[in-house]
Parts: sequence; C-alpha cells; structure tokens
Amino acid sequence: MPADTNPAGDIFGGWLMSQMDLAAGNMAGRVSQGRGATVAVEAMQFLRPVKVGDEVTLYATLKKVGRTSMRIHVDVWARARFAHAGHKVTDADFVFVALDEQGNPRQIPET
Repeated sequence: MPADTNPAGDIFGGWLMSQMDLAAGNMAGRVSQGRGATVAVEAMQFLRPVKVGDEVTLYATLKKVGRTSMRIHVDVWARARFAHAGHKVTDADFVFVALDEQGNPRQIPET
C-alpha cells in the first residue's frame, strides 16, 4: 500500500520486519503450543530493496528451543513480478518467549 512505501517505490523496512515477526510468531506459537512474545531481533540488515509489486517469500527455521524461549531464523526473498529468479533481501534471528495467560514466561512443552 502507498503508506508502506517511500517516494522511490521501495517497501519500508519496518513493514518487511513486521512480516518477518509474523512468520517467526507463527512458528513460535506452534512450538510453544500457545502465546508468545518477541523479545529480541538480532543481526538484521537489508541487502537489497523490495519494490512495490515484488513477490515476497519468508522462510522461518527453528534454531534453538530453551526452557521458555525460542530462537527462530527468518530469511526473506523477493522476486520481481515477471522475473523467474528471486534474490535474498534480508534475514534475522527472532527470539520469542512463551507466555502464560497472565503474560508471564512459561515452560515450553517437550515434543
């Protein structure tokens, strides 16, 4: 949407980061079997711009599960609308903590 872009037609990094947080959050919910919260985002850098109309694909990989926390790596690739090949545009590690109904950290169930 126009509110998500700069005057050059590039998608704002904040919009892209929110999509990454959603992807990591989906995995965190499956792993913890419940509610969780993002507590850190590490090592994010934007390698290439994402243009309006690009197809964006996100890949989330579970890297580590602790007693109450999870580290999830998210890679983001973009492909121009009519192109055949895409390119990596960013990646980052997201740390989530599993939460109980009161918002306190809780143990992640073993699988």
